[in-house]
Amino acid sequence: MSTPDSGERIQKVLASAGVASRREVDRWLQEGRITVDGRVASPGERLRGGEKIRVDGKLLASHAVQAAPAPRVLLYYKPEGEVCTRRDPQQRPTVFDRLPPAGAGRWITVGRLDVNTSGLLLLTTDGELANRLMHPSWQVEREYAVRVLGDVPAMAINRLLEGVTLEDGPARFLSLVEAGGSGANHWYHVVIGEGRKREVRRLWEAVGVRVSRLIRVRFGPLSLPSDMRTGDCRELRRNEFAALYRAVELKMPAAGATRVPRKTLSQKGGKGSARRRK
Repeated sequence: MSTPDSGERIQKVLASAGVASRREVDRWLQEGRITVDGRVASPGERLRGGEKIRVDGKLLASHAVQAAPAPRVLLYYKPEGEVCTRRDPQQRPTVFDRLPPAGAGRWITVGRLDVNTSGLLLLTTDGELANRLMHPSWQVEREYAVRVLGDVPAMAINRLLEGVTLEDGPARFLSLVEAGGSGANHWYHVVIGEGRKREVRRLWEAVGVRVSRLIRVRFGPLSLPSDMRTGDCRELRRNEFAALYRAVELKMPAAGATRVPRKTLSQKGGKGSARRRK
């Protein structure tokens, strides 16, 4: 006999099935876009199996919800000029244009990079993994190579490390290391522990410094591979896959790190040597 507390929360079920991240499912529930057996689902809804679940009126295949496929994770070298949304009102290219099919699930971006930022972007079909990697409570580090214009005073460096107040609260760099440069251009490597919108650029702007180029070179335990060029993507190797799950204390799925033939992955893009420039 089932009880009100039996079954799995709808957020976990849909995230594990790769329908969306927990954060997205939460938003859909608040907006009343999900129904279970014909009634609007509540945020605390628990599923016991066999329910008819619809999102925006579209019925989800029962096998996709009850038997989620082995999760996958892609590492994508995003070029400047692409957006991280599936559809863009301005008709700009999106990161999803280059990706291989996700199979039974769908690709979920692990955070976003703005249109003028390039570098490492992770995408996964595992909504729970995406949720933990993005959630501020896990403090998953993001490292960026930043090119700025002009000299940066020592006082500004100290402020960036000690913390400044942005419109959405206090923020700081966990580390800030000079990485060379010539003329008016200077490179730094900075690390943050969360992924607020345009956080790196806003931090520099808060101390009066203009960012002319921004490249994400690391997300958690994964660094941007030196042999990848902008527009390239590949599935994680098994050791990378395991490291990512360990970083957020998730048990690695037994059938994880499914490999896709190299020829199915995007190989387009320009030169990727700029991220190593000092």
